[in-house]
Amino acid sequence: MDPIQASNELSFRVGFTGHSGHLRLEPLSTVERDNPLRSIPDFIMPPAFPKETPESIKKYIEDTYLQPELDPDDFSPEKVGRQWDFDWFDRAEIPLESSLPRTMVVPIWEPPFRRPVKGTWEPKFEEVNVSDMTSGAEESGPLPRTSAKDFVRGSINNRPFRPGGLDDSQGLERTLPPGASNGEWVLEIFNGGPAQTIPPSSKQGLDLGFLKPYPCSWNVYKEANSRQGSSDENLSGLSVQFDDLFKKAWEEDAVGEQEEDGHLSEVVPVKLEAEVDTTEISSRERESEMSLDDILSADSEGSKLHLDGFSDEVGQQRKEAWAMYEDSERIADRFHELVPDMALDFPFELDAFQKEAIYYLEKGESVFVAAHTSAGKTVVAEYAFALASKHCTRAVYTAPIKTISNQKYRDFCGKFDVGLLTGDVSLRPEASCLIMTTEILRSMLYRGADIIRDIEWVIFDEVHYVNDVERGVVWEEVIIMLPRHINIILLSATVPNTIEFADWIGRTKQKKIRLTGTTKRPVPLEHCLFYSGELYKICESETFLPQGLKAAKDASKRRHLTAGGGSGSKPGSASHDNARVQKGENTSRVKQHGTNFSRTGKGYQNNGNGQSNWRAEASMWLMFINKLSKKSLLPVIIFCFSKNRCDRSADSMTGTDLTSSSEKSEIRLFCDKAFSRLKGSDRNLPQVVRVQNLLRRGIGVHHAGLLPIVKEVVEMLFCRGVVKVLFSTETFAMGVNAPARTVVFDTLRKFGGKEFRQLLPGEYTQMAGRAGRRGLDKIGTVILMCRDRDELPEESDLKDVTVGSATHLESQFRLTYIMILHLLRVEELKVEDMLKRSFAEFHAQKKLPEMQQILKLKLNQPTKAIECIKGEPTIEEYYNLYSEAEKYSNQISEAILQSPNVQPFLNTGRVVIVKSESTQDHLLAVVVKTPSQNNKLYIVFMIKPDMPSPVEKASSSGNFQDKSSAFDQGYFVKPKSRRDVEDQYTISVSARKAKGVINIKLPYRGSACGMSYEVREVDSKEFLCICNRKIKIDQVGLLEDVNKSVYSKTVQLLLDLKSDGNKYPPALDPVKDLKLKDVELVTTYREWTKLLEKMSQNQCHGCIKLEEHLKLAKEIKTHKDEVYELQFQMSDGALKQMPDFQGRIDVLKEIGCIDEDLVVQMKGRVACEMNSGEELICTECLFENQLDDLEPEEAVALMSAFVFQQKNTSEPSLTPKLAEARHRLFKTAIRLGELQAHFNLPISPEEYAQENLKCGLVEVVYEWAKGTPFAEICELTDVPEGLIVRTIVRLDETCREFKNAAAIMGNSALCRKMEIASNAIKRDIVFAASLYVTGV
Repeated sequence: MDPIQASNELSFRVGFTGHSGHLRLEPLSTVERDNPLRSIPDFIMPPAFPKETPESIKKYIEDTYLQPELDPDDFSPEKVGRQWDFDWFDRAEIPLESSLPRTMVVPIWEPPFRRPVKGTWEPKFEEVNVSDMTSGAEESGPLPRTSAKDFVRGSINNRPFRPGGLDDSQGLERTLPPGASNGEWVLEIFNGGPAQTIPPSSKQGLDLGFLKPYPCSWNVYKEANSRQGSSDENLSGLSVQFDDLFKKAWEEDAVGEQEEDGHLSEVVPVKLEAEVDTTEISSRERESEMSLDDILSADSEGSKLHLDGFSDEVGQQRKEAWAMYEDSERIADRFHELVPDMALDFPFELDAFQKEAIYYLEKGESVFVAAHTSAGKTVVAEYAFALASKHCTRAVYTAPIKTISNQKYRDFCGKFDVGLLTGDVSLRPEASCLIMTTEILRSMLYRGADIIRDIEWVIFDEVHYVNDVERGVVWEEVIIMLPRHINIILLSATVPNTIEFADWIGRTKQKKIRLTGTTKRPVPLEHCLFYSGELYKICESETFLPQGLKAAKDASKRRHLTAGGGSGSKPGSASHDNARVQKGENTSRVKQHGTNFSRTGKGYQNNGNGQSNWRAEASMWLMFINKLSKKSLLPVIIFCFSKNRCDRSADSMTGTDLTSSSEKSEIRLFCDKAFSRLKGSDRNLPQVVRVQNLLRRGIGVHHAGLLPIVKEVVEMLFCRGVVKVLFSTETFAMGVNAPARTVVFDTLRKFGGKEFRQLLPGEYTQMAGRAGRRGLDKIGTVILMCRDRDELPEESDLKDVTVGSATHLESQFRLTYIMILHLLRVEELKVEDMLKRSFAEFHAQKKLPEMQQILKLKLNQPTKAIECIKGEPTIEEYYNLYSEAEKYSNQISEAILQSPNVQPFLNTGRVVIVKSESTQDHLLAVVVKTPSQNNKLYIVFMIKPDMPSPVEKASSSGNFQDKSSAFDQGYFVKPKSRRDVEDQYTISVSARKAKGVINIKLPYRGSACGMSYEVREVDSKEFLCICNRKIKIDQVGLLEDVNKSVYSKTVQLLLDLKSDGNKYPPALDPVKDLKLKDVELVTTYREWTKLLEKMSQNQCHGCIKLEEHLKLAKEIKTHKDEVYELQFQMSDGALKQMPDFQGRIDVLKEIGCIDEDLVVQMKGRVACEMNSGEELICTECLFENQLDDLEPEEAVALMSAFVFQQKNTSEPSLTPKLAEARHRLFKTAIRLGELQAHFNLPISPEEYAQENLKCGLVEVVYEWAKGTPFAEICELTDVPEGLIVRTIVRLDETCREFKNAAAIMGNSALCRKMEIASNAIKRDIVFAASLYVTGV
């Protein structure tokens, strides 16, 4: 077809196509033109994609992703309110796998010793996951930061920090009710029942009305339920089963998309069940082939069992040592290379253990330092303070007593940014280095103080104080509660089980604990006896020298002979010694409560023999001090274990003056400046005047009865070296770092709270360590006083106290109500977790991984079955009867058979039943000979059911003695025609009288009448039963003239007793025959006889395979018991204090502190505020409004009963109103004691009230709050002034606690009353500032 010319000169052609002849236009190539400018074709296809520019890309992203638009067709105004008929959630393409965590680049920290020496250190970087950096975010307590008011002390509304060492999933998992976990609540809703609309501890919830039933069906599979509920089945294949189930689930989903019918889904569960069983069998076969070593050596991480009641941390505890000990010399040699840039420089050369500790601190590790007193442990604490300042973090130094806190504050104040937190003082709490008592730190942890976030180091000083019965639990609580980001430094004296204690801390906190320290003393000690004016060396260089004690005893003998007292007591008589010492100490205690020497200043006054004894004592001290002065052994600390004895000893040295004129001037100026802060009447207190007079002569006194400011003056002057002789109690060794040239022990016995006891080696070492001043003395001297010639101690006592092993660190952990309430406030922390992590449960928890593997092994053992035609339950019932009968027999064998009423029946001819050595029937026997003076055992003749039949006897070897058989099926007796000559019976008894001679070798065995017999000696404990039958026996024929016929007759007589069908003859009636009157014993005896009857009536009794089946039943029962015992030991129920915990929970529920769901109520929150007194009594006092009708002075006086400690005091004179309030408070305490006793707590109501309510200072505090001067209130009681001040200071803290509790209760009147009472007692000498804090 010819081309057609178009108007625009575009060539095309027209053609026909298809069967119907449709026209089609096809363009042709353009016409070439002669003009080159117009040679470009008229039609050019545009590019597939436009050219991309940064602007176009940015616009595309904004339009597509940042400015999404709705489809105008689907979301037009006309279609508003339209409902789609498909599920958007099913159509949403949600990724099945979680997205990868975000990452960030962080610098890699390198220790200083690895950094380049020259040049600037440039850290390397690495990429880490953000989730790893924030793994501890849940442990950082409440967010955001709390108010400044609660920043340091915390608040009861705050959540405690998550303790370090807890598993990530352990504290976060919630304990669901059984109905929520097993699906009962859901099934109840589907059936139209009520929904669970009320949350736990709430009074009301949502009202959902009536629910419509929804038809449903439940498919329960054995693999999902029975294996969790039965502990007897194999649980080791659970992980394999779940893997297969997940695999099948994916296959089911893949097939379900292609199949349209539902037949396949019905077949899958059956197929799964079969395959699961196959997997279980194969896994059991594989595990049975593993050896015990392989299983025990397997990683506990991969074999964790999910069993009900088991500990969640069992499979995560690694078998490794948490306490790490290395050679300190290696680190000390390269110390400056390892730590080139120290955070703190010391002006002296460090010891090896100090260098090692500093090296570990630089690495950010926890350290346990054990060294003797004055060895330099404080250097480690100082370096931790320096590191905290360098890292811009905080460090906390905790001390067991307030005196150490004040002294450390003074020591550190010039070096670091230091603050002090005690019960009554709060100085610079914003400082980077805080010094506080351990109780304050515990309160901060429980109350979630926000300052905990910034703490890097916690230093525990005097860790061996954990052995203290009353306060040792505080150390364990704090160590357990510390968060993970805090490192621990422990300073302790040398103790034997340092590694054990450090291993407990490391395992509890899941971090390594580095052990370091030294057993070398900086100043060596020598120990001497002072006797009769001479010193005898008994120990040197930690080696006991017996020749020194021997020389002292020889001197005692010579003096004894010279005095003409040869007939007296022995010089070393220990009993006489102890009696004299105890008598003297008891006299001192009596006099301490009678006359207050610390107040009168008149010294010891008495008439008669007591006065002469004290004069001799005074002359002895004078001679002793003069001797020490001549030997240049001053200053000296003399430890007396009685406040009264310290005062009397110091007052007796009236003519002694040990100071120079310049020292007197220094003492006078110091005292005037120190006491100038007191007002006039307080400066003239008898105790202040008396102590100043002693100090001017170089003599000091230090004990708890002194005023706090007086004690500080004595301590500071002693540290200056102007006090030469210091009489002190043992608190000086614990609370003050003031070494001396010599330490003297007044005695080696002390009062331990209930009775006098010997001084412990650890206590002796602590006090003796004050001897020897580092840098001043080459050797320290320790002297033991022996006043009289009869007081020389025994060598064993001296050796034990001087070179004996120190006291082990032992757990004093106990549950308290305030601890339980604090832990119940937070769901993530459980009381059981606190119990598991205590030092008392350390060894039990350490064995959990091993116990888990043993349990797994036992569960994998093939189960044995008893194949019996009478059925397994019958043999189980028989075995239970047998076991119970054995238990009863053991109870009655020692009681009934050893009763005096039984002995007359155990005579010759009495039929008895003797215990069998195996599980066979017990043996029927007759007493042949009773015990004599030479032989204390019975001789019995017994028949044994192990004689083979005549047919078996012919084919056997005839050794029937070693052959064992099952229970007898009836004894075999030969007919008369087949009896041998020796089997013929005789009825005549030997007429010869027995001589008591035994001509047979016991045990004597033989056979007669088809039965075997045995004659042997037995103890009365082997008698199982005494029968009411006697037979006539021939003792001569049995023991002296051995006669076969006599033996045959005896066997026949015993067999005749069984002819009536009974297994044994009836036993003696315990009431009619034995005349026993113990009701419980008689009841047990009758129960035992009934069990024997039931055993004889059981179908298994007399069975051929009874013995074999009993052995199998015993094995099965033992296996079940072992599995149950292992499961119990791994559960919370095995914790030692779990019964006590349950009882305390019941008490808290009863008084309303918690509800049935263990949710803390308002009463429990009030109890959490009570730290000074007993929390239950204080809380009940507030909720019973016992303080509402009292004036502020009366209220604070009554509250002194909560904090006063001394037991024996003079009876106070109270107003009628105070007397009635005291009686009301005692009734409340008695009621609470009875309630606790009702819930099986080991508490006596009267002792509980007396221990927690001591009203000895009620009158004193009442007068003090009214404004009475201190000198006048001291005359109202015999309590020392120091204890009065201590009680009132603690009472101020109690007022603050009651004020906070009143705010929680909403009692504004009580809150105002406590504020007035606190202001009334805070005045004068009682609240004088510490010299350590303010300076002199």
